[in-house]
Amino acid sequence: MTVPTPSVEYALLSPMIIVLAAAVIAVLVEAFVPAEARRRTQLVLSLGALAAALAAVVALAGAEDLVVAGALAVDGVTLALQGIILVVTAGAVALVAHRTLDHPEAERVDAFTPQASVVPGSLAEARAVTARLTRTEVYPLTLFAAGGMMVLPASADLLTMFVALEVLSLPLYLLCGLARRRRLLSQEASLKYFLLGAFSSAFFLFGVALLYGYAGTVDLAGIAEASATGSATDPLLGVMGVGLVAVGLLFKVGAVPFHSWVPDVYQGAPIPVTAFMAAATKVAAFGALVRVLVVAAPALEDQIRPMLWAVAIATMVVGAVVAVTQTDVVRMLAYSSVAHAGFLLTGVVAGNAGIAATLFYLAAYSVSTLGAFAVVCAVRDDGGPATTLSRWAGLGSRSPLLAGAFALFLLAFAGIPLTSGFTSKFAVFEAALSEGGAALVVVGVLSSAVAASFYVRVIVVLFFTPAEESPPTVDAGPGVIVVVGAAAIVTVLLGVVPQPLLDLMDHAAALLAT
Repeated sequence: MTVPTPSVEYALLSPMIIVLAAAVIAVLVEAFVPAEARRRTQLVLSLGALAAALAAVVALAGAEDLVVAGALAVDGVTLALQGIILVVTAGAVALVAHRTLDHPEAERVDAFTPQASVVPGSLAEARAVTARLTRTEVYPLTLFAAGGMMVLPASADLLTMFVALEVLSLPLYLLCGLARRRRLLSQEASLKYFLLGAFSSAFFLFGVALLYGYAGTVDLAGIAEASATGSATDPLLGVMGVGLVAVGLLFKVGAVPFHSWVPDVYQGAPIPVTAFMAAATKVAAFGALVRVLVVAAPALEDQIRPMLWAVAIATMVVGAVVAVTQTDVVRMLAYSSVAHAGFLLTGVVAGNAGIAATLFYLAAYSVSTLGAFAVVCAVRDDGGPATTLSRWAGLGSRSPLLAGAFALFLLAFAGIPLTSGFTSKFAVFEAALSEGGAALVVVGVLSSAVAASFYVRVIVVLFFTPAEESPPTVDAGPGVIVVVGAAAIVTVLLGVVPQPLLDLMDHAAALLAT
């Protein structure tokens, strides 16, 4: 790799710089812009910055270099993942802007709490609602999280990767506790995510320490070189280090046995935040996992693979089986997310052969997930989102387009042909088969069959079950309509004509900087 000039380096860093700079500016907007103009300003700033960053990613297509003294790798995989993250974040910001609720004391108040630090249900909180206090810190927090997500898969050394992991995690811990309704559940979700996330960060750091002792460096390419040249110490130290680093990243994707936070946090967090976490965090964490395994640990592949096999099999089985028992839509989608983490791991286990398939799966899954949670965002009761499955009965007759889009996303999750989910699963299973992962593919196919049963059950409730006497309302504002419509179109296109994106991901995987 050549050392880029400062001007070239800034150009290569421009997508990340744009998002993080916008996040800093959004903090200043929160402090100085008048309350009546604050939300509109934040929305324009956020969407404008995300669009500019996406344009920068497109302009950098084909770039392959190391920047910031070798700490960040700008290559095909980085740019593909950053593009996915930016698109998903833009959709999440649209859902955040949509979230307003009727309130008996103040019409159409913000759905995010105006004072997150006060006790839920207290007099101070009631006064804040009556006074129409508006807080828009959700926008800079989302941008900071997105910035960390963009840096994570680009990290070429483990310390940069840890910093990126914390930059994306800390805003998410706060965002989970900002729901106005169901405040106690929201704060419980935030606390659970924070405590378990702290444990996962500790595992990650222990792994970094072991890998430094093993190779004498935290640089990913340096670790691989030490392994290949024989200058590294005991290989067991390297295997344990990679395993602990993987634990920190597997926690973020919700893989078994590190998944216990997923259903509780998804259920307690505000739905737009849940959509953001479910879609974007997986993209960033899987990107980082691929970079660690492919760039840093090719010499340890044979020792690491059995652990990944076990985690992938357990994740697919537990996610599919437990989802069958759920009666809450969000918790069902949460366990579905766990199962999909297992499907993605089958592509990761395939190594170099599975990079392109994993990238395609991440793109397809993140868009469908964002669309599914956008539908959940629109179905509401007086107390907030109507997430109990029985409350969704008859939605197909009252809002056929919304229910039809939700059914489409569920069919994509199930891997039904002519949807993006079928192409995604076919791609990762084919990659796993090419690397001797027949057992993984068999478990994946059986888990998909189990998953299809509860997806079909939800569709039956939507279209073939009579509605209750007082059904929930459907509040599909412009943000929801745009997100659901765009996600539905992409889900169909990637199922009918997937080859352009598959070719693009093949090209991106070939440009992985090692």
